[in-house]
Amino acid sequence: MTTAQRRIRIGIDTGGTFTDIVAFDEDSGTLTTTKTPSTPANPADGFITGIDKVLAELSATGADIAAVSHGTTVATNQLLEGKLDRLGFITTEGYEFILEIARQAVPDGYGNSYFWVKPGRIVPADLVKTVAGRMDFEGNEVRPFDEEGARAAARWFREHDVNTLGVNFLHAYANPDHEQRMRAILAEEHPDAVVSLSSEVLREYREYERSMTTLVDAAVKPKVSRYVTNIHERLDAYTGAEHGDRGSIPFYIMKSNGGVLSADEVVHQPITTVLSGPAAGALGAGLIAREAGFEKVLTCDGGGTSTDVTVVLDGEPALTTEGTVGAYPSKIPMIDVVTVGAGGGSIAWTTPEGQLKVGPQSAGADPGPLCYAKGGTEPTITDAHVFLGRIPAHLLGGEIPLDVEAARTGIAALAERLGLSPEHAAAGILEISAWNQANALRQISVKRGLDVRDFMLATFGGSGSLLACRLVDILDLAGVLVPLNPGNVSAFGLLTVDVRNDYVQTNVAKDIGLDLEAITSIFDALTAQAASALTDEGFAAADHEFQRSVDLRYFGQAFEVRVPAPAGPVTREWADSVTAAFHAEHRSLYGYDFAGDAEQQVEWVNLRVSGIGPITRPEIPQIAAAAGAPDIDERARTSVREVCFDADAGFVEAGVYWRPELLSGDRITGPAIIEEFGSTVPVHPGFRADVDSAGNLVITRTTTEAAQ
Repeated sequence: MTTAQRRIRIGIDTGGTFTDIVAFDEDSGTLTTTKTPSTPANPADGFITGIDKVLAELSATGADIAAVSHGTTVATNQLLEGKLDRLGFITTEGYEFILEIARQAVPDGYGNSYFWVKPGRIVPADLVKTVAGRMDFEGNEVRPFDEEGARAAARWFREHDVNTLGVNFLHAYANPDHEQRMRAILAEEHPDAVVSLSSEVLREYREYERSMTTLVDAAVKPKVSRYVTNIHERLDAYTGAEHGDRGSIPFYIMKSNGGVLSADEVVHQPITTVLSGPAAGALGAGLIAREAGFEKVLTCDGGGTSTDVTVVLDGEPALTTEGTVGAYPSKIPMIDVVTVGAGGGSIAWTTPEGQLKVGPQSAGADPGPLCYAKGGTEPTITDAHVFLGRIPAHLLGGEIPLDVEAARTGIAALAERLGLSPEHAAAGILEISAWNQANALRQISVKRGLDVRDFMLATFGGSGSLLACRLVDILDLAGVLVPLNPGNVSAFGLLTVDVRNDYVQTNVAKDIGLDLEAITSIFDALTAQAASALTDEGFAAADHEFQRSVDLRYFGQAFEVRVPAPAGPVTREWADSVTAAFHAEHRSLYGYDFAGDAEQQVEWVNLRVSGIGPITRPEIPQIAAAAGAPDIDERARTSVREVCFDADAGFVEAGVYWRPELLSGDRITGPAIIEEFGSTVPVHPGFRADVDSAGNLVITRTTTEAAQ
């Protein structure tokens, strides 16, 4: 095989601390993994460094790259940390307080009213402008668009140096003409403005959710666009004469819905990437868990800035259109991920009252934790792990040395403020972090009617497995699955996903009088949009796949239930099969339905089409069996070190094992530490880790005691 014949697909996941890389050689079927420090000042630097590093390991060149898929937390971290530029909002006259009124609801019910503090608006009231003109819910013009008012609003934003704008006019989902005219006027009066239109971001009803989703899209658009454009330009360096004068390398960005999209399209709809990295991890972990024989899985992706959790059933992560990132609801199709600001770089701090807090502020990769010795000034979760001996005095197999003394000094200073021993202060940091993660896991499981005791926890990411045993105790989980190379699971997931585009159109109608021709027309239009996008992505028409779904509800309900809609002609029989699926799903979710009750009518609300371009997926490699091999201690045990698993018990001796030497059938009983290139797995006393045929660690309790 010559170099020119190779086809290497690369998945790159950029996290807050490390950039993870997985390369899949389509010809040989081999997977190659590596990591490199992230570069927060310009994440594209870490991205390109990662490509160079994996190409060098493969003795390959840019000419061998078949495609690059990327998961990024640029938008996620921007929203979590609330670091948004000034935003302007243009809406219909009379609706200037839509962001303030919101849904007139208090999270967790009105019993929480006393404690709940209403979050700040994404756009302050003085940066909201209205324009006269009105469409009705069917898209008919009730009042003409006020051109002069629109120009005055555009000039006001230009004069006040507000360059990022969201536009949402009432019922624009039914007729976008007024919004499109507003954009044309903005292009004339305020050409430097970055503009998001609700009719392009989310073409469905509910004005508050559509407003917020549009504004989130606008908020992340400048930063995401700069980032993606920068990477795209630097990838072009791999396509010049020295690399065979080949065409541009296909470059895809992971979307929140579990698919990928070309980078050229992402810059126009950046909100689709707000859970880019977390979505890739959930998909990768779901595939690995299913292959390992686990159908019910909670995933826990721990990075440097945040931890992301989701539910996976039979390898498929749950989807939602009711998601949020931080304080910002985003009503777009996304994998149902809950994100908390609890990553390895999360900063431990004390309140004026002397309480210990952890996060959501993060030291990230620069300056990073104290032990990075790069200018960090406050202790982090990583520093607590280093001080307690749970991670070694280096990262990435020795590439990044850690300053243990700096971590010890920082923890000691924090402990003094708290009036605790350093061991108890460090353990307290990790306990708070574990409960933050546990509460997020409860939110996606227990609060949704799932018995968490039936679920395995799949942990991955650089820091995802560090608190695995503690989470088992807190939640009474069945156990933990730690994939091989857990720090690279998100990057691996990028190589397993198809190109996917989602399209939606609101069409509210009662089932009893459903206009089948109108339904057909809408589905045909949405399918044509999806097909056009797939063609632009380079997929032949014969490879196009389409999935239809419908949001339905009982008449009078405020929220819908989504069910798949089969392919084929839209007939009365077809519609009846959809409503039957709705009744069944409603019963599954809420314990009752009104099937057969003529007084309870079904209402159709949103029609959806997903266009899918399939790709070739890598297979999960298998490892050799331990039978007949040297004893595990002789083969894989590298040392013994003092580790603190319990502050009251102090430091105890724990065997340290090098994971690449573990074989299928091996068993390690805690206390122990299992290390590999990109991550570390502490096995607490009372737990054991078994190695399966794919190299996964399956961690379970050896005692029945669980923390309260």
